[in-house]
Amino acid sequence: MEKLIFEMSSAGRKGYSLPKLDVPEADLKSLIPPGLSRNTEAGLPEVSEFDCVRHFTRLSQLNYSLDTTFYPLGSCTMKYNPKINEKLAGLEEFAALHPYQPDSSIQGTLEILYETEQALSKICGMDGFTLQPAAGAHGELTGMLIVRAYHTSKGNPRKKVIIPDSAHGTNPASAALCGYEVVTVRSDKAGRVDLEALKALVDEEVAVLMLTNPNTLGLFEKNVKEIAGLLHKAGALLYLDGANLNALLGITRPGDMGFDIVHVNLHKTFSTPHGGGGPGSGPVGVKGHLLDYLPVPRIRQKRNKLTLDYDPKKTIGRVRAFYGNIGIIIRAYCYIRSLGWAGLKDAALDAILSANYLKARLKAHYQPAVDDEPCMHECVFSGKDKKEYGVRTLDIAKRLLDYGFYAPTVYFPLIVEEAIMVEPTETESKETLDAFIEAMIKIAEEAKTDPALLREAPHTTPVRRLDEVLAARELNLRWKSSGA
Repeated sequence: MEKLIFEMSSAGRKGYSLPKLDVPEADLKSLIPPGLSRNTEAGLPEVSEFDCVRHFTRLSQLNYSLDTTFYPLGSCTMKYNPKINEKLAGLEEFAALHPYQPDSSIQGTLEILYETEQALSKICGMDGFTLQPAAGAHGELTGMLIVRAYHTSKGNPRKKVIIPDSAHGTNPASAALCGYEVVTVRSDKAGRVDLEALKALVDEEVAVLMLTNPNTLGLFEKNVKEIAGLLHKAGALLYLDGANLNALLGITRPGDMGFDIVHVNLHKTFSTPHGGGGPGSGPVGVKGHLLDYLPVPRIRQKRNKLTLDYDPKKTIGRVRAFYGNIGIIIRAYCYIRSLGWAGLKDAALDAILSANYLKARLKAHYQPAVDDEPCMHECVFSGKDKKEYGVRTLDIAKRLLDYGFYAPTVYFPLIVEEAIMVEPTETESKETLDAFIEAMIKIAEEAKTDPALLREAPHTTPVRRLDEVLAARELNLRWKSSGA
């Protein structure tokens, strides 16, 4: 068990060597306002540099990460992050730029941003993109602001946003932040939007339908053209939550399905690091009738130079300082350029194949949420049949940690009881998938023969099962010594 660094502390030990102070200490104190100067020691741990390095290296090795294990989070697309992309994004020519440099001195970076916009427009079938949003949810908010500005310009901002019951939780939050009333449309027995229920909801007060396609059950919304026609006939817009775009790359384009707006998670589909609160990137693309509403600045070509344009009259304004998370955008640009159109399509097809392989191998042990047809890039199971042994989905997820795998998404989508949502992506080998499958099969057997083993899992991790509700409500990361 790794000790706290405070417990490793030894009085007088140092991890630094500094030259002798050449300024009188009294002079230094006079420069610090009294209210900002400490009266007591900070109480920091006293350790050597080597002990400090070893401590934090050991801690890092206790973490789950894409570089150490399979990370099958459903609807999150945790795929391999190519190291060449990391190296290129870290080049001094990019990393040392200042956001306020004049356009003339950043032509190379502006060219990469401009080409990324063009590539995303082609991939998604849109007429223009903004790269400013810092994450998917931020992209949703940007999209909803565009929706409101568009309808307001026509004399009526409208009141309602329709969202399927299988949607990501950020969808209703983003709509509500923009002042909309959220209306839920239910799914039919096949796990898709119930068309008859939708028809009853669409009226002149509906501003937009926020749709995830493929949806969170891993199913393609086959009636998307009819849905688009229904919305457009009523003067409403159709928005794509692009979190699941990894299933569509090179196969079909949202713009060709009838979507007016789409947000894309570069930190998911286009293989850049994410998690832990950032960094992320959630570009938003629109069709031609919404181009003027995109945030400023926009990248423009003028007299063989690229410039940042702040003048579009209908713009919703700025949604991000500077132009977005440039380091993430550069990584995604490298990924797109290295794979090309054919490579992106292969990635999507491989992801779909992997998900269907998992579903086929595991459906005898875990009940599929939808069993009568293939899934797209992710598959959803229900662990409700394990409840007869006193085992819940959370127990299955915790036990999986003992087998060296990070747990899949659980209890989502909300419309599936005891949901287990697995997205293998295209980057995992068959050997890795088989090992994961065997672990899941063993856990299904353990649920019958030794349910207490699952209820008390994990057994091999540095800490056991935590009180997650208490941690969320009373987050306390402060350490106190036993004598404090």
